[in-house]
Amino acid sequence: MDKKAMYHLTYGLFILTAKEGDKDNGCIVNTVSQVTTEPNRIVVAVNKKNYTHDMIVRTGVFNVSILTENSKFDTYKHWGFQSGADVDKTEAITYQRAENGVIYIAEETNAYLSAKVVSATDLGTHTLFLADVTDGAVLSEDNSVTYGYYQKNIKAAPTATEKKKGFICTVCGYIYEGDVLPDDFVCPWCKHPASDFKRME
Repeated sequence: MDKKAMYHLTYGLFILTAKEGDKDNGCIVNTVSQVTTEPNRIVVAVNKKNYTHDMIVRTGVFNVSILTENSKFDTYKHWGFQSGADVDKTEAITYQRAENGVIYIAEETNAYLSAKVVSATDLGTHTLFLADVTDGAVLSEDNSVTYGYYQKNIKAAPTATEKKKGFICTVCGYIYEGDVLPDDFVCPWCKHPASDFKRME
């Protein structure tokens, strides 16, 4: 199967944020969908390796900031290529705090949603959270970024001056240096498996 066929599904990219005690955190997710209007509910799939995942499991509350086509690659690197277990992702970042106490990102986004978890379904590598939308606001009229737009226009391509040999993640651009990529390798940036890597020529 050509797994790149999955890249043609239309979905966006979002900053998912949570708060536990004095700790604010967030990560990049690509699966947020409205499933009902009465009641107004959304689902979000979150990788269990993300620190934000465990915060949501424990608190049951989160916000979603909807990224736009004007978002920068550095924003994806900041929220998606490092762990909140190791760094304070709110440091040197401009954010607002919603009524539920959780932060949302008002720059490079066009709206935010606040949500409270109704149920959680174990999907193996991810958890699917079903949640009631409790608040939200439109922040700009900029177009929401799609995964396809991100791949073609935002994600940084390796430069020609990089003489590295190895394998590159087709999702985020992470480079694994070596002659053999282990079958069980997981991208440290975006958490995708070895099947999403291709050999660098």
